[in-house]
Amino acid sequence: MKVCVLASGSKGNSTCFITDESINLIDIGINTTYIEKKLSEIGINAKNIDNIFLTHTHADHISGLKVFLKKYRPKVYLTKGMYNEIYKETKLYDYEIINDDFYINNLYVQIIKTSHDAPDSVGYIFTNNDSSFVYITDTGYINVRNHNKLLNKNLYIIESNHDINLLMNGKYPYYLKQRILGDKGHLSNKDSATYLSKFIGSYTKKIILAHLSEENNNKEIVLTTFKQYLKQIKTEDIIIAEQNDKTEVVEV
Repeated sequence: MKVCVLASGSKGNSTCFITDESINLIDIGINTTYIEKKLSEIGINAKNIDNIFLTHTHADHISGLKVFLKKYRPKVYLTKGMYNEIYKETKLYDYEIINDDFYINNLYVQIIKTSHDAPDSVGYIFTNNDSSFVYITDTGYINVRNHNKLLNKNLYIIESNHDINLLMNGKYPYYLKQRILGDKGHLSNKDSATYLSKFIGSYTKKIILAHLSEENNNKEIVLTTFKQYLKQIKTEDIIIAEQNDKTEVVEV
């Protein structure tokens, strides 16, 4: 598989991954023009997108879906809670309600329930032949019941949203700080580094850190934190996803 984060942050999120059989998006919280442009930069025509996997229904993850589906016809995979949130506003031409792990030909999709203030939110593990990657953002924590499933994958795309000190000393109102820090909020740098120190193994090639707050985080703090808590992986194998540009294409 090949994986490229097209955009990541509070203003919009979308990730593309490619197997031998399909071209897929995870979330589509950015406009169609941007999606088309970034896909073309990695040699993909947007009309060839086969599937879109949704993680939850906050605008920064689905705002581009309605217009994209007017122009193109990928199949959309979403949970019942997500469907109930969006079906009145967004016409879904081809979709499937998901509630358990499933296959699409040789692509095995495992659903990881997340803890966020959005109905029925999820992350994913995608496995194709002998390669696999994890996608988890927008969660206050990762339930211990899922930890064994998450061990020793080739690639992790995981949220590293904020530095706790920057957040607490920043200008956000108290209620918003509490939301971000809560069980239905976002993972801090320390949270994600601690989880990854448990998950990564000998098969792990790269880590992509996603959904960084522009207000309460920066690359330097992220890398300093990860050097402290995550000594098993080289700094050059840590990629920080950005809001306004795509990452390199990672071969899994």
